Amino acid sequence: METQKQVTLIENEKVRTTEITKVAFGAGMGNLIEWFDYASYGYLATIIANVFFAPGNERAALLGTFGVFAISFIARPIGGIVWGHYGDKLGRKRILTLTIIMMSLSTFAIGFIPSYTTIGMLSPLLLLLCRLVQGFSASGEYAGASLFIAEYAPRKRRGLLVSIVPASTAAGLLLGALTSAGLEFSMAKDALHSWGWRIPFLVAGPLGLIALYLRLRLEDTPVFKDLDHEKPQDPVFISIRQNWIKILVAFGVICLNAVGFYTILSYMPTYLENELGFDNVKSILSTIASLGTYVIFLPLIGSLADRVGRKPVLIGASILFILVSYPAFLLLNFGGIYAVLAQVLLGAILAGNDGVLATFLSEMFPASVRYTCFGLSFNLGNAIFGGTAPFIATFLILQTSNKFAPAFYLMVAAFIAFIALLKTKETRNNSL
Repeated sequence: METQKQVTLIENEKVRTTEITKVAFGAGMGNLIEWFDYASYGYLATIIANVFFAPGNERAALLGTFGVFAISFIARPIGGIVWGHYGDKLGRKRILTLTIIMMSLSTFAIGFIPSYTTIGMLSPLLLLLCRLVQGFSASGEYAGASLFIAEYAPRKRRGLLVSIVPASTAAGLLLGALTSAGLEFSMAKDALHSWGWRIPFLVAGPLGLIALYLRLRLEDTPVFKDLDHEKPQDPVFISIRQNWIKILVAFGVICLNAVGFYTILSYMPTYLENELGFDNVKSILSTIASLGTYVIFLPLIGSLADRVGRKPVLIGASILFILVSYPAFLLLNFGGIYAVLAQVLLGAILAGNDGVLATFLSEMFPASVRYTCFGLSFNLGNAIFGGTAPFIATFLILQTSNKFAPAFYLMVAAFIAFIALLKTKETRNNSL
């Protein structure tokens, strides 16, 4: 009898492990594909500036490109509320299915927009429209994928498993960087500017179908199913009224993720090329060092947070950014192996924050309004600090004539996150 019971427990554990693996792969792969689509814009920013904006002033065109990047983030908090509301009412799976469809279609459409020389001002306007749809769909993706895994994961491995979400995001960026570098290396400049840049965007169509297939094979989370009979009628109103202090604190914590992620992993190739004089291929390949380090460190950080807690790891990352950002940017200026070392250092510290942030946010809020609160705080922080990071970094350099200005911006974001973290409680043992 005892032996039969042990066999049953082992079989149940195998089923549970298989189920969690399937969930992590489905959520992670969909997230990877979505962020490959999203990253293509950042890594091809210099070319996009020449294609979609009036010729004659490269700096103004680049500011216009990053302006579109920043404005598209207006849709993020709106999307966070909408997707969060329906994610708490209708389920995590349905929202993740819709977000991947919208992202793939809007990215695919960018590949067909004619250039400025062909249709004039209509070209950047159509680009902005597609970017707004991308921002709206992306606002439901990160929170939804994080919650999907967190609400399946065993408590003792939650940090490790949820770290798959930022890892898959970075893997999407890495794939975008490799694709962009490959295009730059293999194509003539005229061909790349006329049609080659469109390839990553057009690939979004078939990749989106793969992600959709993976998402459709998943079941909704056990936590959400258990809440079927008690879901609130107005999760947005309830979440803001009952959790506004937590949302405000989470917003402060997210500042570092927003500025760090988009400065180090998205804006950096443009910074290296335009401010430090790297050629385009070297600037992208150099950034791959930080991306690779980031991906490798994320699960290590997630596992560490399962052992020592979320708060100590997040506070440690904030302190390191305050201390190391400026020296790291000084190293970038020397180029060569020093630039690679600086990128590795920045990628590792960023992983120290992002490897536990999604788990921390998942554990902060009650289940019935979890998607809404996570989505609102995360996307509001990214709209204000993340989407504007490339624009503000470029603007600060222009106004101060100091090419290390982005480092100080990173340090300020880290200080805000540090203060916010002092107001939080440890969440490692919270039940979802």
